[in-house]
Amino acid sequence: MNSSASADPRLAHLARVDKRLGRLIAKVGPCALAVLPPGRAPALMQGSPYAALARSVIYQQLSGKIAAIILGRVKAIYGLGAAEESVFPAPADLLATADEPLRAAGLSRAKLAAIRGLAEAALSGVIPTREVIATMDDEAIVAQLTALRGIGRWTVEMLLMFHLARPDVLPATDYGVRAGFKLLYKKKELPTPRELLAYGERWRPWRSTAAWYLWRALD
Repeated sequence: MNSSASADPRLAHLARVDKRLGRLIAKVGPCALAVLPPGRAPALMQGSPYAALARSVIYQQLSGKIAAIILGRVKAIYGLGAAEESVFPAPADLLATADEPLRAAGLSRAKLAAIRGLAEAALSGVIPTREVIATMDDEAIVAQLTALRGIGRWTVEMLLMFHLARPDVLPATDYGVRAGFKLLYKKKELPTPRELLAYGERWRPWRSTAAWYLWRALD
C-alpha cells in the first residue's frame, strides 16, 4: 500500500482484515469518498434531504450521463444552474408545475409521481430537515424514508454515503458493488445481498469505504 493510502485508518483497517481488498486499495490509491470517523458528531449535509432524495430518484436505473441530462433539464425549468449540485426545485414550486414540462424533461410517470410525493412529504414535515436528520442513526433514517413512495433502501443508502458521510454503509443491492465483488473475489456469479452483507461484516466500521473500492474494481 502506498504511503498516502496507509496513512488513512480506513484503508489500513480494510487491508488488514481483507488482503485481497488491500491489494485493490494499493492499486487504486487513496479513497475519494469523504466519511466521518465512527463516533464523530454527525455532519450537516449539503442541501436538503428532500433535494438529495429527488436527485437520487432521477438517477435510479439510469446511467449517470443520462440522469445528469434529465436533472439539468428539470432544473432549467426553474432557472436553476446545472452546476449547483445541492439545489433542486423547491417543493411548492415543483407541486405548482404541470406534468407536461417535467415529463418533457425526461421524467417517467413513476419518477414524477415519486418526486411529487417527496415534495408533499417535505412540506408536511415527513422528510426530516438537514439539522434533524444529522441527529438520527442510519437505520432510523432508512425506516423513515423508505416509507415514502418510490424510495427504496438503495436510495437512502446513497443519501447516507454521499450526503451524510456515514462511514459504515454497505449498499448490498447495488449492482456495481455486487459486480465489483464478483470480479475482485473471482466468483462465478454475483453475490446475493445477504452473502455480501455477511462477508462485509469484516469491513466494519468502514463498509462505505469498502463499497467505494468495489465500485472502483470495475474501472
